[in-house]
Amino acid sequence: MKRYPAITALFVVAAAYDGILGLMFALVPRLVFETFGVTPPNHYGYVRFPGLLLLVFAALFAAVARAPRENRNLIPFGAGLKVSYCALVFWYWVTSSIPGMWKPFAIADLVFLVLFVLAYRRLGEVAPSKA
Repeated sequence: MKRYPAITALFVVAAAYDGILGLMFALVPRLVFETFGVTPPNHYGYVRFPGLLLLVFAALFAAVARAPRENRNLIPFGAGLKVSYCALVFWYWVTSSIPGMWKPFAIADLVFLVLFVLAYRRLGEVAPSKA
C-alpha cells in the first residue's frame, strides 16, 4: 500500500481546521461573534447548524487522511464545501460588504480548495491497488 504523507497531512489539517471551527460555531457562537465584534443573527440556530455540518466535513476529511487513495471519491465533496463558502464570501466581499470575520476563512478555504484539487489529481495518477 502506497503512502501519501503530504496528502495525509493536508487532510489532517483540514479535519482539525473544520472541526475546531465547527465546534466553536456549534457550542459557543456568541463568543465567536463577540470576539470579532460582529452582530450575531437573530437566532444562533442559523450558526449552530452550519457548525455541525463542519463537524461532518471534518469527519470526511479525517477519513481521507486515514486512507487517501481509497477515499479519493470523498474529496470532491470537500471541494464542493470550499467552493460554496468561497463563492458566497467573495461575492459579497466584491459586490457589497461582509464582516471581516468571514474573510480569513474564505482565504483559507480557497487555499484548501486548490490543495484538494491537486491531491485529487495526484491520487488519480496512481493506479488503484488490486485486492
